Amino acid sequence: MPEKTGWIGLGNMGIPMAKNLLKGGYTVNVYNRTASKADKLIEEGAIFSENIPLLCDESDIIFTMLSDDQAVKGIYLGEGGLLNCKASGKLFINMSTVSPKTSDELSEMSKAVGARFLEAPVSGSVKPAEEGTLIILAAGEEEDFRRAQPLFEQLGKTALFLGGAGAGANAKLAINYFLALTLQGLAETVLFAKKNDIKPADMLRIINEGACGSAITRLKTPSILSGDFSAAFALKHMAKDIRLAREQGIDYPLSAPLADAYKQALEKGLGEEDVMAIIKYLENTDGTTAQ
Repeated sequence: MPEKTGWIGLGNMGIPMAKNLLKGGYTVNVYNRTASKADKLIEEGAIFSENIPLLCDESDIIFTMLSDDQAVKGIYLGEGGLLNCKASGKLFINMSTVSPKTSDELSEMSKAVGARFLEAPVSGSVKPAEEGTLIILAAGEEEDFRRAQPLFEQLGKTALFLGGAGAGANAKLAINYFLALTLQGLAETVLFAKKNDIKPADMLRIINEGACGSAITRLKTPSILSGDFSAAFALKHMAKDIRLAREQGIDYPLSAPLADAYKQALEKGLGEEDVMAIIKYLENTDGTTAQ
């Protein structure tokens, strides 16, 4: 009989991911501070838990998908949090992007109460979450990874086991650093071309039909052309991830100005828009960032 699952965090990513577990035939108990976010999942068969201890009691494997370190620590360590419930024998899987230090700490604290812990941040945004084609970057104990694999098969197209706690977080920060570089490079290229009387649509076609084109440049083309930056992956999360990468020691020639650009875009009020809204920030600057 499939293990019963719990899901905490019903944001843009959490809802489609929990839905895919339901599609896979799993029992899914859900909890979110804003209870109304669970309504659509309940219509599809999820069970709403009034609090975390109740969800913990009713679940064997519990996923968390939250915005940042502070939110994750609140769910694990707060009063009535996961580590203060009947946690023995439970497998906690944190799919949020947090610092490697936070993952390592949560792993040790989970062991102290008899629970198991995997970190499993993902590469991919809302559309891959809906399609179940995320890339899952798991780390912790290999036996826990094997236990979670049937669930990961419902959530992603690839699940990699990368080593001890913290390895998944480092891999996620690395891939998001590459994503930030790619999107800022795309934005700067389009803006430079536009400044020199090349239409954005023509420049994007040159990119997308040539060797420089990629899935992400093609995915972001419609938002650049329409100016609609509804969030698939909010800019505030990218700014946070670059900050975490800097704290982990990334210190290459492009890292400081990149971090500064996303930080300033966040301060200009673009945090809730899609990460591609970095082009809006760059278009309203002189093309330079503080050093």
